[in-house]
Amino acid sequence: MGSAGSIGKRWVMKDRGEYGPPTELTDRGLDALSHPQRTDKVYILTLDTILATDIYERIHFDPRMQSYEIVRPIHIGIKDAIEEIQSLTRDTIAARLLIFDVRKDTHSLLMKAYNEIVGYNRRDFNKYCYVIVIGDGPASLFQPGTSLDVFVPHLAKLRIDYHPAAIFYDPFLHYEPNELERRGIDDAFTLPDKAPQRFQRYFQKTGDVSVSEIRRFFRATHKSPDVKKERDKILRKLYRKRIRKQFSLPRNRLRYWLSKAGLRLATEKLHLYPLYFEDWAYELVQRARKPY
Repeated sequence: MGSAGSIGKRWVMKDRGEYGPPTELTDRGLDALSHPQRTDKVYILTLDTILATDIYERIHFDPRMQSYEIVRPIHIGIKDAIEEIQSLTRDTIAARLLIFDVRKDTHSLLMKAYNEIVGYNRRDFNKYCYVIVIGDGPASLFQPGTSLDVFVPHLAKLRIDYHPAAIFYDPFLHYEPNELERRGIDDAFTLPDKAPQRFQRYFQKTGDVSVSEIRRFFRATHKSPDVKKERDKILRKLYRKRIRKQFSLPRNRLRYWLSKAGLRLATEKLHLYPLYFEDWAYELVQRARKPY
């Protein structure tokens, strides 16, 4: 009888406890942490039903992506939506595209679920599965004298946490500290329904315009191509005005930020939601179909 070490290397145990002949061990090259058998499935991970609807309709009504399966939370209540996202973390291994809402206000509520989703998919990021993150900016973004360099550490953290293929800053998610209602310990969590105050004067309406109204206007679902194109121009003009008012940004860099290429800040590129969002979603799923 050989030693325990030799048995472990050359022999296998039969059911009766006898030693059989040497068995050849074959490495089939399988990776238990990788899930290449994915489909054209997209997960929208957010507690914001307004943003979820905007993303869903932008993808679903794009002729290139109408066959995609899109999963989004169906519960409206914050607590139920958190539980729903938590329940589907493992299911995300079937997706080619994951879209994370990473705004500061809800990030801590979803951290456990997000960590699990990243853990299940990390091995396949930027090969079989791609990530888009959408969020607000750093808390100090609108303080006097602040430059866009304040984004750099913010983007670096997103890179470490999510390995995103595209990072979108959404101006309609970013509220200044004095715009957010203070909540007591026992108060139910709610998301703001009014658009940020700095945008209100650009819309002709009695009373405050809501984020939902703005989203619907600019995505222009079921509108003609000419209407969609015109509203896209309006949005670009609005973003251009706000950026020029807030930051000292050279014209060529502003042009990049409003383009599909995005604005380079250190080693990352920052995009403006929803400009070219559909193009990014489509192209990333195509990359996942044909990994390098």
